[in-house]
Amino acid sequence: MKDLIHIYELEKLLQDSCNDAVRQAKAEGQYAIGSVCAMIPEPLLNLDNCFSVRLRAPRTGSMEMGTYYMTSIMCECARALLERAIEGGYGHLDCIIAPDACAQMNRCVENIDKLKLCDNEHFFVTYSDVPMKSDETALRHYVRQMRQYVLEPLQQRLGIDVSDDALKRAVDKQNAVNRLIMEIGEYRKESRPRITGYEFAVLCLSTFVCPKEYIIPILEETLEELKTREPDEKNPYRARVVMVGSEIDDPDLIRLTEEAGAQVVADCYCMGSFPERTEIKLTDKEDILTQICRHYMEQGQCPRFMNTEKIKERQTYVDELAREYSADGIIYQQIKFCDYWGYERAHAGQVMREQYGYPVLSVDRPYVVGNSGQLRTRVQAFVESIEIKKLNRKGK
Repeated sequence: MKDLIHIYELEKLLQDSCNDAVRQAKAEGQYAIGSVCAMIPEPLLNLDNCFSVRLRAPRTGSMEMGTYYMTSIMCECARALLERAIEGGYGHLDCIIAPDACAQMNRCVENIDKLKLCDNEHFFVTYSDVPMKSDETALRHYVRQMRQYVLEPLQQRLGIDVSDDALKRAVDKQNAVNRLIMEIGEYRKESRPRITGYEFAVLCLSTFVCPKEYIIPILEETLEELKTREPDEKNPYRARVVMVGSEIDDPDLIRLTEEAGAQVVADCYCMGSFPERTEIKLTDKEDILTQICRHYMEQGQCPRFMNTEKIKERQTYVDELAREYSADGIIYQQIKFCDYWGYERAHAGQVMREQYGYPVLSVDRPYVVGNSGQLRTRVQAFVESIEIKKLNRKGK
């Protein structure tokens, strides 16, 4: 297929934690709000003249200093982020808003704060408690936490407008991004998709690390471009898969998977489209902050939600995605030493295989995938196993 017009521009942006779009927004006087987890609702970080930036560590090499402060048995993602902070990679941030969700990521943010690795005059860090269950009691607590540890500090420390009108504008801006990403993602349902999983991952990831005003026109142009884009006459992929699991902040993992023959037609991982890019629907029945928090609590599919209903909901959610996008199998992946996804990957992988009947590949991977020959071989073997099962079914 002909390359998408903006794909190289976005790939370049993803090579730097402080990319050109971020530098442009900072030069215009906007505040960069660092985020490390989807449990802090994104609209709350894009109020007034703020823009959210999910912390990443692209082109990570050594993690020696991050490991020195956090030990070698801590999450590689958290160590890589701390290493990047020590290198001076987050000097553009005006604050980091962190939830008390992942203890390992909290240790990373605490080190960034205590070691004074961000020297902006405004810089501060806040932590808030976020739900482990999805019910009305948890929702009320969630709303209080977001007001006390997100909205109030932004207002008091940076002078940000946190009124209901400002929240409504932030939701409208977020929904503009969400709708565009979802419309683009619909093309993955085609038998010969006119967009690859890698291209979609680049587009989607860019929405987490660039100001929304910058990325919206690019998404609009890409959507128009896709309407007339012709897919390859011969499908280069041998299987369709759903990618599920922990944070993927480097699309090279998707590229490697597709080069091994498995097209990623749907995703349910941190910094992916499902459920993070589903539309936030507002009504007149509740105040806006409560509705935003309700959306993130009820739609969230993170294994931090440990009640039985949520565990079963995650399995049903992946099953529905696999059916809707005609997937042949599921890949569960987890960054090394990720506690939540370590348990989820082991349990859900078995359930999806034995109870739902899907071929499942379960992967414990490093933060930096690169051109991992071992991972490539495993995906290739997985694709071959799917093909053999298809042949056996035809033979019967």
